[in-house]
Amino acid sequence: MQMFPINYDEPLFRPPSEGNSLIIQVTLGCSWNECSFCEMYTSKSFKARKEEEVFADIEAFKPHASQIRKVFLADGDPLVLSTSRLVRILEKLATTFPNLRRVSTYASPSNMARKSLEDLKLLREKGLSLLYVGIESGDSEVLKAIKKGETYQTTIEGLNKSKKAGMDSSVMIINGVGGTILTKQHAINSAKVLNLTQPKFASTLVLTAHKGLAHYKNRYDGEFIELNTTQLFEELHLFMSHLALESTIFRSDHASNSLVLKGVLGKDKQLLLSQIEEAIDNPDAMHLRMSKSDIRF
Repeated sequence: MQMFPINYDEPLFRPPSEGNSLIIQVTLGCSWNECSFCEMYTSKSFKARKEEEVFADIEAFKPHASQIRKVFLADGDPLVLSTSRLVRILEKLATTFPNLRRVSTYASPSNMARKSLEDLKLLREKGLSLLYVGIESGDSEVLKAIKKGETYQTTIEGLNKSKKAGMDSSVMIINGVGGTILTKQHAINSAKVLNLTQPKFASTLVLTAHKGLAHYKNRYDGEFIELNTTQLFEELHLFMSHLALESTIFRSDHASNSLVLKGVLGKDKQLLLSQIEEAIDNPDAMHLRMSKSDIRF
């Protein structure tokens, strides 16, 4: 039986669309790790891996070099590392894997904004082309409540700076994360952020309290009242109705979503709105439903 070339420090996470990518851990854990909704890296203390360890993991896949076309850099937000260190890693990937087409990673708006435009352009030139950005909400009050460490303005700044550098972004919003009290401003301001940044990809998932609702409420800064299924659809409809996107590939097909939506915004906006309206009218009948536009990314 052939052994896997490297050992990961688990738990290990990657976006669904990186299922066929080689994952290289350049950091362990999350540099922020305080979000009230997130349990991904709470079992780890953040640290940057030694460069020789990262290079050894890359070298371990040299026998498979011709097959590797996509690489995802883990764990949480490697952009916290210095640009020079990231450049050396990207150069090592490029020289080791001649057929490499894309390098991607998780990124926070603040760490994107902290990089100079010149640094981001250099990272793009060296192969880092796609950033997965969990903005969760575009509303500053919601972001404060969930302890995201971001605001409406920092989110826009980070996304637009990386876009100016030539990087694509895949942005995620959490349906229901602000509860019933903040639902309207969460939906409207999240749409505003997307309108002002025009990401290549956008998605929504539904708040999931992995350690129970009481645990989430204890970590949430304020009063939280959970949305029911119909209210979640209504929030999603309000968000969608305020979007003014030109060519963003949108999907709502995470395991947490009871209504699956796929399309390109804006051309499919009315189609998706009508599907949400149907779900609002028949919430108990809505199980995983695909839209007519079957897009994968």
